[in-house]
Amino acid sequence: MRRCIGGAAGACLPALAAALLLGGCAAVGPDFVRPEVAALADWSGGSLATLAAERRERPRAAADEWWRNFDDPVLDALVAEAQRANPNARTAGMRILEARAQLAIAGSLLYPQQQQVTGQVLRAGTEASSGPDSALTAYSIGLGVGWEIDFWGKFRRGIEAADAAYFASIAQYDDVQVLVAAQTASFYCAIRTLELRLTIAHENAALQKRSLEITERLFKHGNDSELDVQQAKSQYLSTLASIPQLEGSLRQTQNALAVLLARPPGPLPEMVPGRQRIPQTGLGIVADMPADMLRRRPDVRAAEMQLAAQSAVIGVSVADLYPSIALLGSLGVSSTSLPGAARKFDWAIGPSLVWNVFDHGRLSNEVLVQDARFQQLYEQYQGTVLQAAREVDDAAVGFVANRAQVPLLEEAVKAARRSLDIATLQYREGMAGFERVLDSQRALFNQQERLVNNLGNVAQSLVTLYKAMGGGWQQARRRPLVDDATRETMAERSDWRDLLAVPLPPPDAAPPPMTPEREKR
Repeated sequence: MRRCIGGAAGACLPALAAALLLGGCAAVGPDFVRPEVAALADWSGGSLATLAAERRERPRAAADEWWRNFDDPVLDALVAEAQRANPNARTAGMRILEARAQLAIAGSLLYPQQQQVTGQVLRAGTEASSGPDSALTAYSIGLGVGWEIDFWGKFRRGIEAADAAYFASIAQYDDVQVLVAAQTASFYCAIRTLELRLTIAHENAALQKRSLEITERLFKHGNDSELDVQQAKSQYLSTLASIPQLEGSLRQTQNALAVLLARPPGPLPEMVPGRQRIPQTGLGIVADMPADMLRRRPDVRAAEMQLAAQSAVIGVSVADLYPSIALLGSLGVSSTSLPGAARKFDWAIGPSLVWNVFDHGRLSNEVLVQDARFQQLYEQYQGTVLQAAREVDDAAVGFVANRAQVPLLEEAVKAARRSLDIATLQYREGMAGFERVLDSQRALFNQQERLVNNLGNVAQSLVTLYKAMGGGWQQARRRPLVDDATRETMAERSDWRDLLAVPLPPPDAAPPPMTPEREKR
């Protein structure tokens, strides 16, 4: 290290100026460029494009609150509660706070990285009970500062990596919001479907019980055979046997929804009304182009930000191949207890250069390691986008297929009900056997089950489609990451107040570029 003391300070000023000037050089390593997915260059949305072209009878809610399309206030309230209270969503919010702290750590490296204050007091000698005190006291205090100049952009690349990781944590938080909204709507539709299936089972059981009573009465009077009685009894008991299974599935689904809402397992009291209705709606307006829509999906944005962070890490590893230049300075004062002793001031300032010349093999291969990780993330990004496109097309196909069955099954239920009426009338008039009545009852129950399940599938496939489109996260950007009680607890435990006060960036925000103005901030 070259040191400057006393009058030699003038000779060090050029070195200091040169070091500060070199600190503004461009950062080494690759600059991140948003990747393209060549396989989807001409993709126009597949099956979704057909749905998007359909005419709407009335305007739909925005895609960022797609569940409002179902016109169900209970569902709206449950989704809002889940996105706010779900433990996974809260954990994702904590990861954002962690990423904020990591970003602050990375930014602090642009300033002096080493600060040391030392002080000591020494007392030596002897003290007699009589005579002069021969003890000597010496004291000193010093301040040392070390500042590695970001000559090769190592610290700036570190900030880029931390910034991208911060935005990746926000995208992951958005992804959890999408998942929680979709799971809430899915469980809600499943509960409504099971409730309606239970209603149908009870109605058919009551219908079959009446048929059993009729056959028993006729058998007692000798007007019917025991075979009719046993067949009616078998069908009635079979229908009754399906009810406990449906009740068990209903309770399990209610438990799943309750836990998703961070509540104890059990039925939700607000869902008592509306048991006879499965939420139904059409697809809302798709405003974005397919490629833009996929890029806005939170999981795709998270993969892109992870790729950007790894690109910056390559620059950090490349900078380690070059010498590091630092400014070192110290200031000290010392004195003793001797009469007339003067205070002594010492100071030193000078540059320092460290270069791992003989460690080039390890450092150069570290660059290759980071580059290989970047390529892995690049391939993962390609796969994520392709998988997103597949999910959109699969969900659109499923929605179209399920929706197309609804009018057919509705007509099938009508036909089965009419068939039962005719069979019952003919049986009473002696024109047909009881076997035809049983077949008609069985057909009606089956067709009603199919229709209800299909209506549930339509709702479920629409939820899946909205989830595949990546909607439902925007509203969370305007909510605090933590509730008031958690905020107070964290503020008491650690100094979180500043980071907790930082709002989330708007939905269209991206990591800001590293500019000289930003570095000064």
